[in-house]
Amino acid sequence: MDKKTLEGKVAIVTGSSRGLGRGMAIGLAEHGADLVLTSRKLELNEQLAAEVRKLGRRVLPLKCDLQNVNEIEDVVQAAVEEFGRVDILLNNAGTSPVFTSAVQVEEWAWDKILDTNLKGLFFFATAVARRMIERGKGKIINVTSAAGNAGSQMLAPYGASKAAVIQLTRTLAIELAPHNINVNAIGPSFFEVGVSEPILASPEMTETIVSRTPLGRIGKIEDLVGPVVFLSSEDSDFITGQTLFVDGGWVA
Repeated sequence: MDKKTLEGKVAIVTGSSRGLGRGMAIGLAEHGADLVLTSRKLELNEQLAAEVRKLGRRVLPLKCDLQNVNEIEDVVQAAVEEFGRVDILLNNAGTSPVFTSAVQVEEWAWDKILDTNLKGLFFFATAVARRMIERGKGKIINVTSAAGNAGSQMLAPYGASKAAVIQLTRTLAIELAPHNINVNAIGPSFFEVGVSEPILASPEMTETIVSRTPLGRIGKIEDLVGPVVFLSSEDSDFITGQTLFVDGGWVA
């Protein structure tokens, strides 16, 4: 897409300090967006901010724990005070600290995964939506996963949280449509960075995943940038409530 597709737009990216979030944030900046970067790791966000500034974009790095709703509200307010508005929310932050069978999942792991991947995502979306309603437009992109649409062994809490994100995306799309706010989701499968890394550390698992993927490879960061920019742009104005799986055919 054109490198000026998002020029003049302001985007918040959650979980931007590393992995897929970092790659997608750079992609948004390369296509013209100014950024608000949020993560629990402020130092890494500040390093990313330096890269974004080299692209000629304005950027505000902030620390935010998605398990704290008050911090979410503070970040959104800071974004509005700095830039005057929020045009795009890339609701990317997520976690999967365990890779184990369902019968071995402990309560702390379930709570951490659901609080981050679902509760935090929901309250970030609603905090931004309130500001977008005032302006009568906006784009919200929730990051789900192929694991939210297909059963994935050893990922029961993660898959449950991501399935809920798909349903939440539909509901928010319906509720916010009268305000000209588009809400969609993007669903990666196994990628070279992010929550897939511990799984792909096993050559056997990698071979299994590649053989199960119709396009025959693991996803790369650049595979996500085009879809995210498209869903952030005016080209997607008549698309809402949808989940776009970027998965090499995994869900199919």
